[in-house]
Amino acid sequence: MKTTYLALLVGLFLGTILAFGSFADFVLVALCGLAGLALGLYLEGRVDVQSILDRRKK
Repeated sequence: MKTTYLALLVGLFLGTILAFGSFADFVLVALCGLAGLALGLYLEGRVDVQSILDRRKK
């Protein structure tokens, strides 16, 4: 399993633990999953954060 998918699953799992119930909780789980996915992409080297920050400064 790729690091990206593992990080996504960990983010979804943690989000599920943090939230139970309403639509707002569902959004919280989705945001935790996206954060896990982004972290996994960064750890695999598929996302270069420095280039994104440099592009915003222009």
